[in-house]
Parts: sequence; C-alpha cells; structure tokens
Amino acid sequence: MEQLGQRYKSADRKQGGPQGQREHAKTRQGASPQGEKTRSYKHVSIEHKRPSLTKEGNAGQRQANSSRGRKRTFDSSKKDKGATLKIIPLGGLDAIGMNMTAFECKGDMILDDAGLMFPDDNHPGVDLILPDYTYVLEHARKLKGIVITHGHEDHTGSLPYLYKDLDVPVPIYGTKMTLGLIEGKFAEHKIKNARLVEIKPGDTVKLGCFTAEFFAVNHSIPGSVGVFFRCPAGNVLHTGDFKLDQTPIDGVTTDFGALARFSTEGVDLMMSDSTNAMNPNFTLSEAEVGKELSKIIAQARSRVIIASFASHIHRMQQICDAAVASGRKVVVTGRSMIQNTDIARRLGYLNISDDDLIDAYELKDIPSDQVVIMCTGSQGEPLSALARIANGEHKTIDIEEGDTVIISATPVPGNEKAVTRVVNQLAKIGADVWDKSRGRVHVSGHAGAEELKLVLSIVQPKAFMPVHGEASHLRAHARLAEATGVPVENIFVCENGESLELSAGGIERGETVQSGIVFVDGLSVGDTSMAVLEERSALSSQGVVSIAAALNLKKRTLLGDPAIEMHGVSGGDDGYLLDDATTRVRNALLRTLDKGCGVKELKKAARDSVHSLLWERTKTRPMVVVSLLEV
Repeated sequence: MEQLGQRYKSADRKQGGPQGQREHAKTRQGASPQGEKTRSYKHVSIEHKRPSLTKEGNAGQRQANSSRGRKRTFDSSKKDKGATLKIIPLGGLDAIGMNMTAFECKGDMILDDAGLMFPDDNHPGVDLILPDYTYVLEHARKLKGIVITHGHEDHTGSLPYLYKDLDVPVPIYGTKMTLGLIEGKFAEHKIKNARLVEIKPGDTVKLGCFTAEFFAVNHSIPGSVGVFFRCPAGNVLHTGDFKLDQTPIDGVTTDFGALARFSTEGVDLMMSDSTNAMNPNFTLSEAEVGKELSKIIAQARSRVIIASFASHIHRMQQICDAAVASGRKVVVTGRSMIQNTDIARRLGYLNISDDDLIDAYELKDIPSDQVVIMCTGSQGEPLSALARIANGEHKTIDIEEGDTVIISATPVPGNEKAVTRVVNQLAKIGADVWDKSRGRVHVSGHAGAEELKLVLSIVQPKAFMPVHGEASHLRAHARLAEATGVPVENIFVCENGESLELSAGGIERGETVQSGIVFVDGLSVGDTSMAVLEERSALSSQGVVSIAAALNLKKRTLLGDPAIEMHGVSGGDDGYLLDDATTRVRNALLRTLDKGCGVKELKKAARDSVHSLLWERTKTRPMVVVSLLEV
C-alpha cells in the first residue's frame, strides 16, 4: 500500500492533482517554485452589472459554457485509420450477473470478466446460469488474455467452465484477492494448468495490440479495479463495479486522478456499472453498516447469527470487529463462507486472531451470549447454512427463541420470496430478525445516480454504453449520460450479442453474434434446454400421469386394462377417479385400434382422454406420459 500511495502521489504531481494544483497556485500568487517571495495584489470589483440577454435568452450562453456544447470528435492522430475495435457484450446486459465482454482489434481478442447468474423460480433444478461463450471458443486462437475486475461470482463464476473448454491456458489477470478466489474455484474443478497473473492498480499490461491499465475503485470486495483499454482504433474505459465511498473500510477509494487523466487522453467509449442507476442519491458508506452491527451485537442477549454474501470481506471484517469488541467469539459456517474467510485471512484482507475464531463443533461449550455466527444464506438459498438453521437441519447449530438473526444483504431480484420464507420460519421459532427494512444492516456496493453523474462528468466520454444491469437500470443510466452531455446519438443501450464498432470515424452498431444462456444442472453443462425447464415447471404445478398399456397391432387388440398412476394430481389418490381414467383410456385405445391407426395416434388418443377427464373433474392439465408395449 505504501508503494501504491507513492505511485498515486507521483501521478498527482504529473497530472495536475492536489499537490500540483497547490504548487501552481503558489506560483500564480507570486511565489516562485524555488521559494522566492514576491508581493501580490488582489483587485476586487464591487460593481454588480445585470447580464444582458439575447433574443433567445441566456440559454445559448449556458450551452456554450457547458460540456454539452463541446465538440467530441473520435478522430485522433494517435489512431490507426484502418483499425476497427469490436466491442461485443456476451453477458451482463438486461440481467444482474453473467458479466462478460469481448474486445477484438487487428486479429487480437481480450475478454473482460467472465461471470455467472444464480437461477430463480423460473429455472427449477438448475444450479447456475452461464453466458453463452461460443463466440469466444470459435475465436480462441485470437484470445490474448482474460481480465477480471473483481472477485464476485457475477464476474468470475463462469471462468472454470470456460477455461476447461479452451484448448490452451490463456493468462488471467486480476488483483491478489481476485486471483485467490479464482484459485479456490479452480481447485474445486480440478483445474491445474491455469495461468494466473497478479496485477495492482496502476499497472499496465500488454495484450497483443491492446494495453490494459488498471486503476483502483471502491466496491464491496477488496481488490476491485477498473480498466482503461487502449488499442489502435481508440480507447475504452470500463469502470467495473464501483461506488464513491470516501470512508472505505480498507482505505482504498476510487481513483479520481486516474479518471481525470483518462479524460485528458480521450475516452472514445465508456462502459459503466448501472446496477444502482435508479437510486437518485449517493450510496451510503460501508462504515455506516459497521456502526449499526456493533450496536445490535452489543445489545443482543443471546447468540447472533449474521447472513451475508461470502465474498463481502469488508462486511465480514466489521462483523468480526464488532464481535470481538463485545467479547464474543466468531463461528463461520457455510462452505463458501468458510473458504472465503480462509482465503481472505491468508492474503491479509481479513484480520481476526485465531483465539477469537472457533469451530462450529465447539459451540456447545460456549455460552450463547458469547457467540457471533457468520453464515451464508442471505438470498434464501434452500441448501444454504441459514436456511438449514431455520429448518432445524444444520449439523451443529440450532436456532432458539431469543436469538438475533441479521440478514446483511439485499435480495437479488427474483430471490425475494425465498428470503421471506426463511425470515418467516425464523420468526416462528422466536428469533429477533433484522434486515434492511428494520435497520441499516446493509448498504449497496454500487454507485447511485449522483455518483454515476459525477464520474461521467469527470471522464467526459465521447460515447457511452451502460452495462451491468437490467433493462430499467440501463435506460436510467443512459438518461444520466445524456444529462451530463454525452450526445444522444452516441449512447448505446445494447442487448447481449449486439456489437459496437469503434474507429477513427466514430462508433456505430455492428453485427450481432451468437449469445444467450447456458444452464449448469449437476454435472450437465448446456444440456438442459428451456423445453426441459418448461416440463419441470409443469410437473411442479400440475403433476404427472403415467399410462402403460400392452397391445397387439397385428390383431388390433388390447391386452388387458391399461395401468395408470397419478403423481401430484389433485384427486389422484381417489380410487373412483383412477377407475374412470382406466375406462376412458381403454375405450379410446380400442376405438383408435379399430380405425387402423399407428402408435403415434394411439398415444395421442390415450393422452387426450385423460386430459379431458381431469379437466372435467379437477380443472387441471397435468403432464401425461404414455408407454405402449407392442406384443
């Protein structure tokens, strides 16, 4: 950090930072750089004159003085007139997660982030959702490197799957914390040939015809960076996920000096985090959460259980500090929470002594008012530690009346119902549940609208593409860009797969490439289709009817009565309903056999007869599976 600080101070002086500005001010007032003092006089006019207005009013004057009036040309002597940069978002648009963008120029390609998204109620049985990276695999020979802005799952989660599909080990660039988390993922997937390259804010890396300069940003995980990409066709700034927290837990703030320097050099396209674009205010500091957690933990009469994101190391540090200050020991449970705690401690990002950290199996020997439990499950995941605790299924932790439970996170869109179920289950037991609606136990890690406008005003990009958000977030961010002076014709709200092409002549929409989503279902990657998910949804909502019958097609006869089973069907356990269904199916099969129809028509007749009966009796349409045995 000392070296990093020195680097920033040096950049300050070179780029007109605070130190350089102070020296310039001294010189302007009459003091020479060598310290020679001269007398200076300041003349102040006290006359106030009313400004004269033109026929059109003073709007034209305001326009001329604002950034809106500035000509923003893409042409530059530094650009290769024959080069074109393709910007291809493969994920991260119209969704919270799956962030992945490819850049191509002069036969070289780099990949910016490789994330995933967690399933919701519309994806029964699915474990993870990945962006379709077929385009990357098709152009793998061009791939010079993968740049990761920070360690959250929505920016790193698809890396193990992508890496196993690549023929050669492509270098992955990230900060120490980011690479530590990636290394843990690769170990789970038994990937041993990874090329992990550590970078620090201020570093510049050469990747084919690209150079990538990294700069520090503040986010809800240590080691977050933004990237400034330079190539023969122009410059692109990607902010990564960020906020403008001026009292950060780890002391790392977003580097305004770097943003101003990039603006001076020229930013042809800016890609910026849109997650919190609809929040009209500044996002509160993470330090505010620590104050609230300290108060709740100090006042709790029994155990305190806190669920948060396993990658939110800053939050975990504040929980540990509050626990130790209250004389409590800390227990960590949940696979990802245990793994990330170990990584963060080993790399020096999480500070808690071994004496204050205990194993969950030691809980029975410690009074309940001397314990704080950090666990996973802030999104209501059915198999998470908090959900298992609430359902009485955890191996070592039982919830008791009077325990305090803090859900230190905001539900990701789509997870609200799952979180509510867990909260209600905890309330039934008698736990005192805290969430964001009751106290300031969580703040966002993403910049609000005012912060986004501030960064846009500093960078002054020639073109803008909002990223990292759903459609409403992207549109809101686009309006902010227009308000800060980006020409509306240079603001691009894109879909995944829709490319942009940047050249010395400007920027325009390019061709659309293959994109979409890939489901991870157990050991299956990409084999689960939407048709399969629709069948699962039908099974869960209406149930299934199984029909089995033996027949002789040559003699056109049915051998015995059909066997029918109903699962998840209203009234399916009613013997009379089963008898009526058997009669309907037998008669339908016999009529169809008499007509000389084939197997396909026989299956349809059996299926339609059951659907008709169940709609009459129960007003439901379950899935019907027909098996015909030809004898």
